[in-house]
Amino acid sequence: MDDNRDVADSAALLLELIGYETRACYDGPAALEQAATFQPDVCLIDLNMPGMNGDELAVRLREQAGRQSPVLIVVTAMSDENSRHRIAAANFDQHLTKPVDPPQLLAVLTRFLQP
Repeated sequence: MDDNRDVADSAALLLELIGYETRACYDGPAALEQAATFQPDVCLIDLNMPGMNGDELAVRLREQAGRQSPVLIVVTAMSDENSRHRIAAANFDQHLTKPVDPPQLLAVLTRFLQP
């Protein structure tokens, strides 16, 4: 989920090309709605967005999903102390810094999605 449509669509396309089923969302409310029906295994979430920040979205996704919470990966250009605090407080599973190298993203996904 990213408010930059090019970033969100590119990530979704990359993951679809290697066999993942994806949904691109461009704001927090749309992501919550999609997650309720799609029930993703992993969510890639930008930290700073209009309307609902990624840390708020992470908390709400975990509340909505209950025990079946998806893996939440924050993908952001932000790496200052305040951002790191927000990321920790929202209990993200992984922090990736933009721009993300595709092999790095695939390695992280493989680690979290292995049976």
